[in-house]
Amino acid sequence: MNWLGRESLVAADDMWSLMVILCAGVALSIWLEQKYNWASKISGAIIALIIAMVLANLSIIPTSCPLYDDIVWGVVVPMGIPLLLLQCNVKKIWKETGRMLTIFLIGAVGTIAGAFLAYFLLRGAFGDAEGLAKVAAMMTGSYIGGGVNFAAMASQYAAGKDLTAAATVADNLLMAAYFFVLIAFAGMRFFRSHWRHPLIDEVESGTSSRDAAQTQAAAFWSRKDISLKDIAFNFAYCIAIVWLSKLVASGIAGMVPADPGKFMDFIGKFFGSQYVWITTFSVIVATFMDKKVAMLHGSQEIGTYLIYLFLFVIGVPANIYTVITKSPLLLVLTAIMVLVNMLFCFGAAKLFRFNLEDAIIASNANIGGPTTAAGMAISQGWAKLVGPAMLIGTLGYVIGNYAGTIVGIALGA
Repeated sequence: MNWLGRESLVAADDMWSLMVILCAGVALSIWLEQKYNWASKISGAIIALIIAMVLANLSIIPTSCPLYDDIVWGVVVPMGIPLLLLQCNVKKIWKETGRMLTIFLIGAVGTIAGAFLAYFLLRGAFGDAEGLAKVAAMMTGSYIGGGVNFAAMASQYAAGKDLTAAATVADNLLMAAYFFVLIAFAGMRFFRSHWRHPLIDEVESGTSSRDAAQTQAAAFWSRKDISLKDIAFNFAYCIAIVWLSKLVASGIAGMVPADPGKFMDFIGKFFGSQYVWITTFSVIVATFMDKKVAMLHGSQEIGTYLIYLFLFVIGVPANIYTVITKSPLLLVLTAIMVLVNMLFCFGAAKLFRFNLEDAIIASNANIGGPTTAAGMAISQGWAKLVGPAMLIGTLGYVIGNYAGTIVGIALGA
């Protein structure tokens, strides 16, 4: 500051320099994640966050500026969500997922129950009940849907950049450990003796191979054709959805009286949320205009890139001391939520006599989202579960925003 007269090497109003750093950091994170196994295990999300934290804590980039607050949080995040929700054709999901959908929905209830339990157990030790409520709402969205829901709830509840970064670190650490636990369950004698496991038996007997699952994954993740028209339609669509959602949400919020009762306060906060309407309108388009949506390429790729920009910005204002001190308690919160989700998923599978594989993939789809659930099915050779895993995981994108909003309101976030 003495040398430059400002707090960082790059000035807060130097938007183009900051955009270079932001986009280069995201590009590096994605490249590392797809190039190296160690980076894949850490996840591109954590790599992007760490890069931003290091640059900010070394005073290379500012901790607050219009690019972060107005453009990324205010524009990029809302635009990314409708693009990612274009895969949420509710009719298709309901028709093709079968019993796994039942376990997934019960697991979603478990996530909500875990959020309430964790909040009431930890609010005294945490010392910031409102902040903890906001994190519980964010993690409810994330542990029913995925990163897109985490982004939506983080933007909606504004938990503070330090707290959001700490929650992201705890979330990724917990998920990485939990995925190893789920894979271990498939080989444990206890689980094999109490749940049916036909797909595991097929793989071990040699009658099923991982090739079929790998073929489905390769088809899903392969390079796709994309035209100028696709790009134009994707941007026009997501901007129109955000505009309409903000219009409807602000109109409803404006109708709530100044001193509402508890019921009207809930109605105003829930239906006054732009993310509730972004989710609703996006699902309507995905479900009832599915043929048009199928012709539109690049939605998932563009939407995912926009969410990566958000993940980088999360790490920028994060104070490393706060992340280190807050993450352990938030790790306990996420562990409680995941444990309760697991009890609900595996309990439902046992109660309804479903397969062990269904419970494992459904719980994974809750906690990690569609891509990690499909990836686990692929890695284990459970080809029949790859498609349902993707479908129920995308349904979680829809439910997550609603559930996170309700939890946040109920806990006073």
